[in-house]
Amino acid sequence: MVLIARLLVRRVLILVPLLLGVVAFVFVVMRFSGNKPEYAYFQGANPTPEQIRQFQLENGLLDPLPLRYLRFVADLVQGDMGTSVLTRKPVVESVTTALPLTLQLTFLGLAVAVGLALVLGVTAALFRDRWPDQVIRVVSLVGVAAPAFWLALLMIQWLAVGEGLFPTGGYINPADSFTGWLRSMTLPALSLSLPVAAQLTRVIRTSMVEELDRDYVRTAIGSGLPPVVVVGRNVLRNALINPLTVLGLRIGYLIGGTVVIEQIYGLPGMGQLMINAVRDGDPAVVQGVVLTIAVGFMVVNLAVDILYLLVNPRLRSAA
Repeated sequence: MVLIARLLVRRVLILVPLLLGVVAFVFVVMRFSGNKPEYAYFQGANPTPEQIRQFQLENGLLDPLPLRYLRFVADLVQGDMGTSVLTRKPVVESVTTALPLTLQLTFLGLAVAVGLALVLGVTAALFRDRWPDQVIRVVSLVGVAAPAFWLALLMIQWLAVGEGLFPTGGYINPADSFTGWLRSMTLPALSLSLPVAAQLTRVIRTSMVEELDRDYVRTAIGSGLPPVVVVGRNVLRNALINPLTVLGLRIGYLIGGTVVIEQIYGLPGMGQLMINAVRDGDPAVVQGVVLTIAVGFMVVNLAVDILYLLVNPRLRSAA
């Protein structure tokens, strides 16, 4: 536990300059983008140059860029992401409203992807070069080649419109109806998770095959240990190191993929919030959503680093 705590502190300290870099990048990109808060504020009206200048003076938009950046960082430290010029609501309020749905979709998709990949990857390795391995190989290659948005449209056409098993879109709060929530989240989670599951299946299968060929596996089975115990206790644990590396990268894909999937299924999450803000020219909301997603990605990678320690004792001794 001491080693894990030490590594955790080290990783958190590394995250500080990384977070400042992300904040600076988002700030610069948004300031040089075409979205201007003064024009979004007067959207639909015909403001005079004096009105625009008055808005710029009141909101510090004419201050030097370094001063505006320092003020932006100071506000973030206090938990203030700014105010939407369209809704006049704090950006934090909009983010905290949309974030739970995106987290539900991401973690549901992650659970489906990991569960499917473990079952299919281990099965393919145990039946290497036999028909289950060949079938799983073809299915996983098709899954790798299929983009999430294409799968989403196919599932809506087949399972929602054709069979009527699931709704075509919309979100039901689990507090109102758990089965309704499950039905509304099943197709988005499957659309998001199947490409990731296909990639992880190939990685798990390869890692499992490499471990099954090692001498300690033959020795353990030759000593009389049941193959189920050897595979479950030793082989699978050692084979999970490489898939964890891929999983850390794929979680970024899951988070980014929610932007498209939420639009297709009409889910009011972070993706839909950002798309609407970009369309309406609301830069404060856009930078608030991007920063929240970036921080979430860094936290998830920190969790993956800790998982490395739990599955690999050599890394614990090196730490």
